[in-house]
Amino acid sequence: MGTSTRPSPRRGRPPSYDRDVALRAIRDVFWDRGFSAASLDDIAAAAGMKRPSLYGAFGDKREMYLAALRMFSAESGREMQEALEAPTLREALEAFYVGTIEEYLSGEAGPRGCLVICTAVVEATGDATIRSALAEILDELDSLVAVRIARAKAEGDRCAAGDAKVLARLATSVLHSVAVRARAGAPRSDLLAIARATVEVIVGPASGVAPVRRASLAR
Repeated sequence: MGTSTRPSPRRGRPPSYDRDVALRAIRDVFWDRGFSAASLDDIAAAAGMKRPSLYGAFGDKREMYLAALRMFSAESGREMQEALEAPTLREALEAFYVGTIEEYLSGEAGPRGCLVICTAVVEATGDATIRSALAEILDELDSLVAVRIARAKAEGDRCAAGDAKVLARLATSVLHSVAVRARAGAPRSDLLAIARATVEVIVGPASGVAPVRRASLAR
């Protein structure tokens, strides 16, 4: 396959090189096409770099992909952390799901789902390094949500009985399913309905009329 060509020794970067801008462009190619279908020509064109400069900056294709996964995980993690800072667990989980669903549906060529779930899962079977990166990212997300649920329990906020880690894995497992469904073309309303049902399992049904909130699932 053309995409498996090994890079030549690393060379210099172009004078206008901006690592973050180039990496975001590389990330988007992998996000849209997956690891195997993304050609080095596609990646170089998106990054605005010649192949020698691309290799010099990022290494081979697999190193580029792993760097893209790390960037996606870090940026998404910050956004999720911000969403989970909402005052109540219900508001936090609603913001968590709504923000992520909007990201999953944001591709210019169509819904892309999650870069990690929709591309790394495929490659993890035959690549131990990608499998390890995938497991680490999933663990980080589980921990992020578990900390918020544990905080809700400690504060006496409404929350289902059970271990915070188990409830967090339920929340994130639903998110992974939503990512796949988004990529498969499920409408926003269906994705929000799945998220709403999950919040009610973890927090309990909403009582009365919910206040209008930017991140509300009541759309």
